[in-house]
Amino acid sequence: MASWSKDRAAELIAAHRDDDGAALPILHALQAEFGHVPPEAVPMVAAALNLSRAEVHGIVTFYHDFHDAPRGDHVLKLCGAEACQAMGAERLAEAAKKQLQLGWGETAPDHSVTLERVFCLGLCACAPAAMLDGKVHGALDEPKLAALLARMRAK
Repeated sequence: MASWSKDRAAELIAAHRDDDGAALPILHALQAEFGHVPPEAVPMVAAALNLSRAEVHGIVTFYHDFHDAPRGDHVLKLCGAEACQAMGAERLAEAAKKQLQLGWGETAPDHSVTLERVFCLGLCACAPAAMLDGKVHGALDEPKLAALLARMRAK
């Protein structure tokens, strides 16, 4: 991901300003470039689209795929939906938080991993489930989670 650049952000905003529903394409472009939607970009987007800063901030915080801070090199998403809960997701979540020394939505100080809570990965028959870097993993227990995290650290 690129470092913050006001000039680059301005280029991305200008490239998408005339798109239908321009806020989303602009925010996606900013996140693709910088790995998140930098807070410094919010007033730029607002000015370009004649929106308030609050409106742009509202879009960023409403959609769970937008992030206002850099995420880790790896992203571990643990399911907390009903099927996973019934199969031990809470115990698994506590193990993950302990192993990673992170809470929900936190990123490790070295930016190695971000831990997120999601609700339904579509693996209800293989609960509890997780997603690591876009790849789903089902029928997890604490030893399988530990092995998954060890593989993640080895990459």
